[in-house]
Amino acid sequence: MRITSALVDPALLDLPWSTPLEEWPAEHLVALPQGISRHIVRFVRLGGYVYAVKETGERVAEREYDLLRALERIDFPSVEAVAIVADRRTPDGEPLDPVLITRHLQFSLPYRALFSHTLRPETLERLLDALAALIVRMHLTGFFWGDCSLSNTLFRRDAGAFAAYLVDAETGALHHSLSNGQRGEDLEIARVNIFGEALDLQAAGLLHESIDPEVVCEEVVQRYERLWHEITYEQQVERQARHDVEGRIRRLNELGFDVAEVALSTIDDGRYLIRPKVVDAGYHTRRLLRLTGLDAEENQARRLLNDLDAYRAESDLTDEQQAAHRWLTEVFEPVVRAVPANLRRKLEPQELFAQIIEHKWLLSEQAGRDVGMRHAVQSYLADVLVHRPDEQAVLGVEVSQV
Repeated sequence: MRITSALVDPALLDLPWSTPLEEWPAEHLVALPQGISRHIVRFVRLGGYVYAVKETGERVAEREYDLLRALERIDFPSVEAVAIVADRRTPDGEPLDPVLITRHLQFSLPYRALFSHTLRPETLERLLDALAALIVRMHLTGFFWGDCSLSNTLFRRDAGAFAAYLVDAETGALHHSLSNGQRGEDLEIARVNIFGEALDLQAAGLLHESIDPEVVCEEVVQRYERLWHEITYEQQVERQARHDVEGRIRRLNELGFDVAEVALSTIDDGRYLIRPKVVDAGYHTRRLLRLTGLDAEENQARRLLNDLDAYRAESDLTDEQQAAHRWLTEVFEPVVRAVPANLRRKLEPQELFAQIIEHKWLLSEQAGRDVGMRHAVQSYLADVLVHRPDEQAVLGVEVSQV
């Protein structure tokens, strides 16, 4: 047996590598919902972490391992490659396929778990938005997926929306940039795969009767094209309309994308042609991390930053770093600590706080006044959180309220 890993966990040596993956005993396994896969996949818990173990060919495993490591280095939303285990043999000396080990993404769910009950159309729209945003970010990075699908994606809650993460990269390739033809091929693959997945859900009675599988697959492409256009199109503005340049940058920031530079060139009639250079998604995520050290999804970060900015204004603090420190210790951390231990597996802290902010706003609207954070926290814990399923590690339970 040979293990290739950036950080070897000695506990890996205790797994039954001489046994085919499909025959691993239950004592080593964790029951987690998983999507459709062409490979045998099992989940194991080692040292407080859950790992996905996938049997595949050695060259495929090495290629995917290298790609996932490269994506991790550029902070792309994907699962983390942990190790490759090769040269496996049975006690009788028969060769076994190598395996690729990745770390399970906490609080994430495959799309079929979200469809464990008939999914509402508005929830499906949020999933499609997340997948379209993932593909756009992927193409901006120069990554060609080659197998875009719901099955190869994990979803995490993101303050009323979803954030999508790439799971399977074995057909991918990382380039300096992608041509329109490469982007078009990825979109066509996505269209075909998602149509098949939607038909499968329809046959299982898990697709709302108002949802047409053909419309679903087209919607992903249309959402992608709208977002791609907004990020990349060249805009003509009048010389005097400098606020248009600032407005374009603000719109891109609101979409969650950083702008590294803006190229301005003059055209014949004296107007400017604006070409923004979008470098990456995660504008609000990085600002929140810089100010507070909290790592959150983009929509979560936007909502937390809004609350931080409101706290700063109410406290009349001019120093942003000082305001962030006080908000973290006086607002965020007390809210998280207020959650009883038996409810902390329901949602991750950043999502919990984002939902409490929304709950507070709804209660205040109903009461016609600000109800205060303490009342909002108690109300949310008693009336909302207690009824939610655990999402840190969903162990064979049905996922509702999506």
